[in-house]
Amino acid sequence: MKIFPAIDIKDGKCVRLIKGDFKNKTEYEMSPIEQANKYKDYGFKNLHVVDLDGALFGETVNIDIIQNIVSNFDLKVEIGGGIRNLDSIQKYIDIGAEKVILGSAAIKDKNFLKEACDKFPNKIALSLDAKDGYLSVSGWKENSNQLALDFLNEVNDYGVSRLIYTDINKDGMKQSPNFGGTSKVAAKSNCPVIISGGVSSIDDIKKAKGLKNIEGIIVGKAIYDGDIKLDELIKEDA
Repeated sequence: MKIFPAIDIKDGKCVRLIKGDFKNKTEYEMSPIEQANKYKDYGFKNLHVVDLDGALFGETVNIDIIQNIVSNFDLKVEIGGGIRNLDSIQKYIDIGAEKVILGSAAIKDKNFLKEACDKFPNKIALSLDAKDGYLSVSGWKENSNQLALDFLNEVNDYGVSRLIYTDINKDGMKQSPNFGGTSKVAAKSNCPVIISGGVSSIDDIKKAKGLKNIEGIIVGKAIYDGDIKLDELIKEDA
């Protein structure tokens, strides 16, 4: 199973949010580039990067920082945050992103998701962020009336190459992921699933390994706060 250490970028800094709330954030001293270098030094091969400024403004705000990370550290990087058109996807693919993550724009416009999958085969990851099973969009500021499982059923054959499922109630809380909800998504999904939100310990990682159709797991706040040590985490990476 792949471990995806997370880097969330806001105002050029590494931050972590609680349940996606921009008013409830923690800034960390280490820069995104320094943090990526640290992950590389420990031997991690994959990286999950979110441009939080991009999520707010719908543009590739921090692309220079992300390009620096991709070009210098030989990591397989999946990138998300405010990617709302084909040009933005192309920019990230041009700088070497392994996967480009679509969220709000894909949920609001399924045709955009299908067009992106057709134009960029094996490059599109779909992010489904759910609260009580219902999808949230626009930086989690808008709740939809659509169940995540229903939406997945509608787009399952579009050609998405990776699905990232986040339980918003768990995100940043370090209370363990929603394994039950994620398992339901993984059972329905035509592509492998990444677990996101709530990882608190190495035990969570080990539990995730026992689930079907799970490609990997994203680990963020538990790393930054020291609850999970990188030398222990790298042993679970495969």
